[in-house]
Amino acid sequence: MQQLQPPVAVCTASRASGGKCALSPDPCSAPLEAPGVNGFVQKVHSPHSSPNDPVEGEIQAFLIDEDQLHTYDDLTKVNPVTTSTVLKCLQARYSAKVFYTHAGCTLVALNPFEPIPDLYSLDVMKEYHGAPQPQEFKPHIFIVAEEAYRNVQGQLEPVNQSLVVSGESGAGKTWTSRCLMKYYATVAASSSVVKSQDTVERIERRVLDSNPIMEAFGNACTLRNNNSSRFGKYIQLQLDRCQLLVGASVQTYLLEKTRVACQLANERNFHIFYQMMKGATDEQRKEWKMPRSRSFVWLPNAEKTVDEDCFDETVEAMVHLGINAERQRQIFRILAGILQLGNVNFSFSTDESQPCDLDEQSKDFWQRAAELLCVTAEELRTCLRVRTLKAGKQSVLKPCSQAECSMRRDCLAKVIYAQLFDWLVTFINNSMCADKSMWCNFIGVLDVYGFECFQINNLEQLCINYANEKLQQHFVAHYLKAQQEEYVSEGLEWSFVKYQDNQRCLDLLEGSPVSVFSLLNEESRLNRVSDAKTFMARLEKELCVNANVSWDKFSKVPHFTVAHYAGKVNYQIERMVEKNKDPVPPELTHLLQKSDNPLLRQIFSDKETENTTSKGLSRVTVVSKFKNSLESLMKILHTTTPHYTRCIKPNPECKPLTFKKEEVILQLEACGIVETIHISAAGFPIRIPFKSFLQRYGLIAKYLIFKSGSVDVEADRSDTLRQEVEKLLRVVLQHKAFDPSHNRDCDKPNSWVHCGRTKVFLTQLMLDPLEDQRKKILSQCAFSIQCCWLRFQRRRRHARQRSATLIQAAVRSWLLRRQLQRCNRAAAVIQTAWRKRRALLKSLAEAELDDAMDLAEEDLPALNAVIRERGSVQLSSLQEPVTVRGWPMGLALASAPSITMSLTATGFQKMMSVLASLNVPSRRREYKVKPNQYSQELASIRAQPKGSVKLHYQRSPLLYADTQPDIKRDVTGFNAILLEKTL
Repeated sequence: MQQLQPPVAVCTASRASGGKCALSPDPCSAPLEAPGVNGFVQKVHSPHSSPNDPVEGEIQAFLIDEDQLHTYDDLTKVNPVTTSTVLKCLQARYSAKVFYTHAGCTLVALNPFEPIPDLYSLDVMKEYHGAPQPQEFKPHIFIVAEEAYRNVQGQLEPVNQSLVVSGESGAGKTWTSRCLMKYYATVAASSSVVKSQDTVERIERRVLDSNPIMEAFGNACTLRNNNSSRFGKYIQLQLDRCQLLVGASVQTYLLEKTRVACQLANERNFHIFYQMMKGATDEQRKEWKMPRSRSFVWLPNAEKTVDEDCFDETVEAMVHLGINAERQRQIFRILAGILQLGNVNFSFSTDESQPCDLDEQSKDFWQRAAELLCVTAEELRTCLRVRTLKAGKQSVLKPCSQAECSMRRDCLAKVIYAQLFDWLVTFINNSMCADKSMWCNFIGVLDVYGFECFQINNLEQLCINYANEKLQQHFVAHYLKAQQEEYVSEGLEWSFVKYQDNQRCLDLLEGSPVSVFSLLNEESRLNRVSDAKTFMARLEKELCVNANVSWDKFSKVPHFTVAHYAGKVNYQIERMVEKNKDPVPPELTHLLQKSDNPLLRQIFSDKETENTTSKGLSRVTVVSKFKNSLESLMKILHTTTPHYTRCIKPNPECKPLTFKKEEVILQLEACGIVETIHISAAGFPIRIPFKSFLQRYGLIAKYLIFKSGSVDVEADRSDTLRQEVEKLLRVVLQHKAFDPSHNRDCDKPNSWVHCGRTKVFLTQLMLDPLEDQRKKILSQCAFSIQCCWLRFQRRRRHARQRSATLIQAAVRSWLLRRQLQRCNRAAAVIQTAWRKRRALLKSLAEAELDDAMDLAEEDLPALNAVIRERGSVQLSSLQEPVTVRGWPMGLALASAPSITMSLTATGFQKMMSVLASLNVPSRRREYKVKPNQYSQELASIRAQPKGSVKLHYQRSPLLYADTQPDIKRDVTGFNAILLEKTL
């Protein structure tokens, strides 16, 4: 079964009692009345009793109706607030399968240790994201995420947000962080801009795909958790001006690299090794030299299967992040080489001048390790068995003992894995981190290792618990301590709530001038082998005045005990100094820089040799690095608005839906939940400076009552600002638009709001109506602006259309006039040309026709007999043939209507003359010729010709005069010269 780790909320104000939520079928009962507030002041008396104390009368009365305990969504409604009542409410809600509960500014999440259907689905995300008031829904991690997102949208100072997810190992921090990232990748990546949609989807995908890789290489199965984070990470989700996700970056803290070479009983190595063993193909196993039958010393409990053993998911995430197949091959070969190193053992050497030899069974693993790491086998063996000492300018080779050889082997594996992990983090950041110019705000998600206490605790647990102490102190300083001190400084009468301050524990660990870390670093820089008992004696001497440290003088194992906020932890001193030094022999670094594996050579080529003293000792220790990185993280948290999430582990065995009171009560007391509830129930969790308050809510008074006068937002004097704020609050509380049930007498102070010296203190019940009224007014203003803008656009569009119409009409009329002018000029030219042509044709026709007088008077010579025979036309009504001298023949006869002409044309010239002049219906070798004057309505001309008719041979100027006839179709009127009738 997948382990579900419920999240815990961010620091928000006290929640208003809401309606029903789709996540839980149980309706919300009427909330209990919170302790009354006299005026602007609320005094709180916080009885702090353990569950073993006698139950007082009021507590017993509260616990009588146990059937209603699961309906308390916010523990500030519990009355009275004691450890017993809070524990009972959480137990009742857990039994009802309700896993989230508000505790003032904190969301408490109980881990169900089993999948809950539809609790984190896409529909639920959209429901919380689209809700006007998400606080009205049932408690959920999405309420915390949405509140932080809306703070960024509202640009409330400080705009940047941090979601601090805390709790002990196995409480559900990793699952919570995963849900938060999925939520932001969903709601902050929804863009309607088409051009940026591909980029948004790519960033969303890469942000989500970074989780499987980081968990595969940085998480492991421990005694307390199957998916325990063995490193801390702070994920910055980068947002642009439109609050869309444009990138992300990951900052990691203190990877537990010792787990590579050393695992506690019943624990496992990092997930990635088991994923390779269980998910690799036969071809990959052959390449990695990892047959199924082979076992590895550094892979204990390989038979145990957890949900995180998903090799395909890790490979798919690598592909989406841009790690190609060749680079993946290089990564997995390095990991396989590390596993082979774990099976390399050394035999004891009796001669100290000779290096230790390898076991017979280890030689094959040594060869495989060298081959997978792409280094020379002989050089690898030399580096593991011989160390180089520098004496001045000379180098001396000294054989290592059996223990030293094993330590150098472990060191080689740890440094390779640590550098590979750092390279992956850098690659992930390069693939999804946006340029600084593209984003302006961020939401950070902090997921660090939980508080740990094992049978044997060393430097790793000390650093992990130190980080948890810092986060607890941040919560105490930011909320519990700072809030109460601010009440007093602002003039609120306040009865202080006692809470557990862990500042003394921090002074013990990191204080100046003497602390555990300072003494540890000093011991690490000495040029001698550290002795655990000597170091313990020095700790006793220097830190004996601090009550948070103690020693068991009867114990044979040197150790010291630190009283943390979550309980006492014994730390073993043996090997703590060596781990703090974290020395890496230079021979190993030089060996890896010469590797033929491009990735291995790359990650070690840029690694400079650590700064060393003249005696070769490292100046920078593990504790110093971790402390500096943690301080930089705290600076980021102090510049953001924090939201706290408290994950609670219901039982140590991680059994589904099992609630053990002893386990839960210790966590409640350690993280100060009860004290948080006291302060949240009695105080004002929302504090806004006067000027910011007027800038944000001054418009309410302006739009509610116009006669109330203007609010001077730009005033600088605190007295003036306070008067304006009080005036605004009176207007808001008196106006009828405000909920009538919220009205108060003007002369009476209100228990929901208080004006301090420089700030306005509000409860959530007062902030919600203010925000609702502000949104309503902004909506009205936006609607008015939209109406004016639309009206302006419509008028402008109408004016533009009218102007366009006028311009178009003018252009069309101009174009039409120009076209008409051109047409008129062209018509005049055509007419003139046509008239000229007609006159010319008429004159030519007249010149072509025979004059009647010329015909009458002309004395024609006698025709040759041959010409007469070949070129004559016999008219049936005439005795004498009419002689045709050549082509073309232009003759129209004016005889009786039935005049026909018969012609047997044997010559080409005769045939063409007839075809060109007359309508010729053709038959084979004979043509029946009829004149066309009647069909064409032609008048008769002159008298019947007598004798020969002389025709001109020049080309006729008449229409179609020079067109060749086609016998395949009817042609008429060709070359017919029409003569005017003269009679």
